[in-house]
Amino acid sequence: MNNSTLSDTELAALLDAFSEPAAVLSGDYMIIAANQAYRDHYAQFGQVAGLHCYQVSHGYQRPCDQEGESCPLQRCKQTGLRQRDLHLHNTNHGQEHVDVELLPIPVGEEDPHYFLEVMHLVKVANAKPEGEGLVGSSRAFNQMISLIQRAAPSMISVLLLGESGTGKELVAKALHVASKRSQKPFVTVECSGLSENLFESEMFGHEKGAFTGAVNTKEGLVSAARGGTLFLDEVGDIPLSLQVKLLRLIETGTYRAVGGVELKHADFRLVCATHQNLADKVEAGLFRQDLYYRISSFPIDLPSLRERVEDIPLLVEILLKRLVDSEDIGTEAKALTISNEAMDLLQAYSYPGNIRELRNILERAMLLSDYQVITPEHLPEHIKPHLQNNAFLDQTIIKTLPENSGNGHKLIPLADLEALYLTQIKKSTSLKNNELASQLGISERTLYRKLQGL
Repeated sequence: MNNSTLSDTELAALLDAFSEPAAVLSGDYMIIAANQAYRDHYAQFGQVAGLHCYQVSHGYQRPCDQEGESCPLQRCKQTGLRQRDLHLHNTNHGQEHVDVELLPIPVGEEDPHYFLEVMHLVKVANAKPEGEGLVGSSRAFNQMISLIQRAAPSMISVLLLGESGTGKELVAKALHVASKRSQKPFVTVECSGLSENLFESEMFGHEKGAFTGAVNTKEGLVSAARGGTLFLDEVGDIPLSLQVKLLRLIETGTYRAVGGVELKHADFRLVCATHQNLADKVEAGLFRQDLYYRISSFPIDLPSLRERVEDIPLLVEILLKRLVDSEDIGTEAKALTISNEAMDLLQAYSYPGNIRELRNILERAMLLSDYQVITPEHLPEHIKPHLQNNAFLDQTIIKTLPENSGNGHKLIPLADLEALYLTQIKKSTSLKNNELASQLGISERTLYRKLQGL
């Protein structure tokens, strides 16, 4: 074998060692060989050898990095090092999230001519309206899934950061499901509103007679989570006086039940979540700095719904399916659909309550709809755009248009008109950006970008 080729036998032996889809690629993105799992997963192409990887996985006519995506093969060629990226692939099962791993294959002493591509199928997220897990396909959503994939197999403490209603418990469950502890318990501790005695009793359990009302010995949630994952929801709400008890548990891995003397050993993977800025609370003396560093080893930001507007149609579809399958909604709603006009309104709204608010809006609309179709009239008034009056445009924009030589108004580019309109409306309104974006029918991020460009 020379320095630039591998035999078919060597390629087959290399790929057969992988249970997941795997292929050998050339430096110009050509699929040299693929294992059976790869061929089955991209079965719509039949024989994949001789095709480019971006054709098979994305349907592109040029490499991923030229289509606005991050290309692990391109980086692997540049660095000669292992690379990973989370992509959305077109597979035999529809669109799926795939954690793509690229490794250079050393052949002689020259730069690598071959690259091993292994597709790690993501089980915790769907790009289709099915299942009970996380659903989405937007860039912001995919970035979050990529971090989940990185953190899940390890024992590192994860801190989930995001607004209320963004699905922090679902993400915590996804971390558990993708971990080596998935067959053990997933235990949630609601930290909000726990008094000192209740916190200790709930977390560590208590012995019979430990306090008034303790008529039986009780196992704590730390014990219940043995071998699995302990999820502390809204950890920022734990009072300062109780934080030292949590810190001691994390640092020593031991605890005592209330009223007990026996030192018990804990065995759990810790995931915490908060909607608060813990760094600010540390600065204000409301959260222990040492505890903050213990729980924030691997922070994951959960995007708000207004940051993933393109996911709203998919979320609407899956939420409607879940609602009609629930006991709260009658079976007559199973054929429910949503009109294009109603969907436009849902995509234009800013959702301060995020996915939880979207679900509430849909549940209400389902009950109001008599004809199996959700239309704008079934949506709450506050999500519908309302300009103060239709004369606003005439009074603020038309008057400022440049004039021809005394003979009416001349046309100006639409981009200039939009900039002029935004300038005028910002001067004349007291609406917050999220409210203004909702009334203009765009996302808050889009409005911010347009205002920055003025």
